Amino acid sequence: MSSNNEPSVTSGRLYLYAGLIFVAGALVIFWPWLSGAVTIPWDAKAQAYSQLAFLARSLGVGDSPFWTPNVFTGHPQIADPQSLIFSPPFLLLALFNSEPSFRAADTVPFIMLLLSGFALIAFFKDRGWHVAGALVTAFAFAFGGSNAWRLQHVGEVISLCWFAIALFFLARGLARGSLLNGFLSGVSAGFMVLGRDQIAMLCVFILAVYAIAQLVGAQWRAAMQMRVPVLSAGFVGGTLVIAIPLALTFALAGQSNRPEFSLEGAVGGSLPPLSLLSAVVSNLYGVDGPLTEFWGPPASHVWGETNLALARNMGAIYFGAVPLVAMAGALLALGQKNIRLFAALALIMALYAVGKYTPFFALAYYLPGVDLYRRPADATFPLAALLAICGGYAVHVLVSARQSFRWTSAVGIILALFAACVAVAIWKDRFAQASGPLLIGAVSLGLAMLLLAWLPRLMQRAPVLALLCIGVVMSADLAISNKPNESTAAPPSQYDVLRFDSKNETLALIRRELAKHQAPDRRDRVELAAVDYDWPNAGLVHDFDHDLGFNPIRMKLYADATNAQDQVAISEQRTFSPLYAGFHSPLADLMGVRLILSRYPLEQMDPKFDPAAFISLGRTKDAYVWENPRALPRVMMVGSAQGADFDAMIATGQWPQIDFTQTVLLSTSDLKDQRQRPKGTARLVSYRNTIVDIEVTSPEGGYLVLNDQWHPWWRAQINGKSVPILRANVMFRAVAVEAGTSRIRFSFHPLQGLLAQLRTP
Repeated sequence: MSSNNEPSVTSGRLYLYAGLIFVAGALVIFWPWLSGAVTIPWDAKAQAYSQLAFLARSLGVGDSPFWTPNVFTGHPQIADPQSLIFSPPFLLLALFNSEPSFRAADTVPFIMLLLSGFALIAFFKDRGWHVAGALVTAFAFAFGGSNAWRLQHVGEVISLCWFAIALFFLARGLARGSLLNGFLSGVSAGFMVLGRDQIAMLCVFILAVYAIAQLVGAQWRAAMQMRVPVLSAGFVGGTLVIAIPLALTFALAGQSNRPEFSLEGAVGGSLPPLSLLSAVVSNLYGVDGPLTEFWGPPASHVWGETNLALARNMGAIYFGAVPLVAMAGALLALGQKNIRLFAALALIMALYAVGKYTPFFALAYYLPGVDLYRRPADATFPLAALLAICGGYAVHVLVSARQSFRWTSAVGIILALFAACVAVAIWKDRFAQASGPLLIGAVSLGLAMLLLAWLPRLMQRAPVLALLCIGVVMSADLAISNKPNESTAAPPSQYDVLRFDSKNETLALIRRELAKHQAPDRRDRVELAAVDYDWPNAGLVHDFDHDLGFNPIRMKLYADATNAQDQVAISEQRTFSPLYAGFHSPLADLMGVRLILSRYPLEQMDPKFDPAAFISLGRTKDAYVWENPRALPRVMMVGSAQGADFDAMIATGQWPQIDFTQTVLLSTSDLKDQRQRPKGTARLVSYRNTIVDIEVTSPEGGYLVLNDQWHPWWRAQINGKSVPILRANVMFRAVAVEAGTSRIRFSFHPLQGLLAQLRTP
C-alpha cells in the first residue's frame, strides 16, 4: 500500500496510529529517566539543572532571575545562553514549579523529543512519503545519534528538537504559501537560535539552504511570488524572538572571557573518521562502560597521541539498524529530487564533523559564526538528524517504489560495514572486548533486514500491525543499543547536593557557618575548590554565594582578575592569577570569602598556603573546611580614596598597602576627592538578585563600597537621585556619598545598559 494512493481519511488515520506507536515506544526507551531510577548526569545536572533551579527559585519568591549573586561574584543571567531564561520549556517548568525535581527537569527534553518526532511525522505526511518511513524517522531522530549519546548536553538536544519543528513549519509554509506557517517556522527557528550553540548555527545553515532550494526551479518566478512572503513572515517571527536576547548576548560576548577560536584551536575537537563506525555497531568502542575500557579514537593508549579534546560519547552516532539497512538498499534512490538535498547536507555535516581530517572544515571555518565554537564534532547532532530523515525516506522507497530498492546493495554494504567494525577491533586487539557489541549489532542488523523484507507485504495486508512491528523493533533496538550508560544516566543520589531538600552534611555546615557570621553589613562568600564536579553551581540551588562557578562564560574583568576556569571540579582546575595569587589574598578578603572547602589539602593547589593564617573547621565526608577570618563585609562605608591603575594591578598582582575598611581604590579618572574622613557605617537593608538597598551613615561623607562585581548594566540612586557607579578595588562597585544618613539602591537594568552601550562609540 502506498501512502500516495491512500484515501486521505485512511492516510490520516495511519499517521495517527504512527504517532501513538511512537509515544508508546518513546515511553519504553525513556522510562529509566521518567521513572526516576536514573537521571541525566554531568552537564545536565551540574550546569543546566542548577541554572533551572536558580530560575525557578527566583521566580518562586518573586525575584528577578536576570542577575545572580551566587556565582563568580555576580553574573548577568539575562545575557547568558546557559541561564535557560529564554528556553520556553524550561521557563514554563520554572514558572509552575519553584523547586523542580530531577525527574521534572529530565522530562523537559523528553517532551521536546516527542514534539520533534511528531513534527517529522507530519513533515513526511505533507510530502506524501510513506507512514512507515515517517515512524522510522521519528524514532531514529529522537532516540538515536547524538540525541541519545549526548543527552547530558540538554541545551544542544533541545536546539535540534526546535530544528525539526522549524523544518516542518518552513516546509509546510513554502509548499502552501502559508504566512502563518512561515511565521511559526521563524518563531521555532528563533527558539532554536536562542540555544546559542553550534548545533543551532549549523541548523540555521541547513534551514537556509532548504529555503533557497525551494526558490530555485523552472517556475522560479511563481515560486518567488508565493514563497518570498512566507520567508518574510518567518524572518519577522524569528526576529521577534531573538532580537533582544541576541543583542544582550553579543553585548555580553564583548564583556566576557569567551574568545573566538583559531582554526588550530577548533580542530582539536575534530571527530576521527573511524568513529563513524558507531553508526553500524552501537558501543563498538566501549563508550558505555568505565572510561578505562573505552578504546575508540581518540583514546591515546590505543591510537597514540591524537591531539584531540573529545569526550568519549561525542563519537557515538548509532541511530538504528532499520534506517541504516534501508539507506544501504536505497542508496541510488537517495539521489532523487525529493531527498537528495538532505543526503547532500548529511555528507556536508559529516565532512564538517571530522574537522581536520579533510580540507572541508578549513574552508567552512570562515563562514560567519564558525570561529565562535571549538568542536566540529558537534555536527554529529544535525548529521544524525539528516540521516534519520534519509533513512525514513529509504523505507518509503522500499514500501512505495520497490523497484528502486536493491537488496543486493543493502546486504553487500551492511556486510562490508560490519566487516570494517570487526577489522578495527582485531587491528587494535580489542575483539574480545568488542565481541558483545558486535553480537548485538549483528542481531540488530539481522532483525532489521527481516523486518524490511517483510514490510511491503505486511503493509498491504495489515498496515497497523506493520507499524506496530516497526515500533517494537525500533524501540527495542534503540533501548538496548543506546541504553542508559555512564554518559547519559546516573543514580539520582549521585547529585544529592543539588536537590532542594538535600540533607548533605557539608551543605549543612556551610549554612551553619554563614549564619554564625551574619551581620547587617555581611553576606559572606564560599569557595568550593575542587570538592567535586557537581558542586561549583550548588549556590544557584541553595542560595549561597560562591566566588567561582561552572560556566564557560565569565565576565572578562572577573576572569582576568581571578583566572577562574570553566569548572573547578579537580585540583588542577583551581588556578590563580597574579592579582589573586593564593587563598591568602586581598582579593579573597574583598570578596568576603569566609569558607574554603576542598576535598584536597589546600597546599596541593596553593603551595604558599599558610595554615596558621586560617582556622581549620575540620573535615566532612566531602571536603576539608577552612575559615578565612579576614573576610571583609559585603558593604563598607570608607572615608577616603586612593588612585590606582587597575590594568597594571591585574598584570603585576601588586596591591597597595592600605586598609580596605578605611580606603577604597578608584581609577585615577574617577578620583575627585582624596580627603581623609571618618569611615561611617553601612548596613544591608535588602539584598535581592537585581536590587540591593543599603543604608549608610557618615559624619563627613565618603564612599560606599559594595563588594559585588562591577558591571555596566547596574545603576545606582542615593535618596532617589541617580549617581554614577565607580569601579572600585579593581572589580567591585562604589558610589560617592555625602555626609549624613542616606539610602542607596543598586538596581540592574540590562535593557537600559544595552542601549547605553549601543550609543557609545
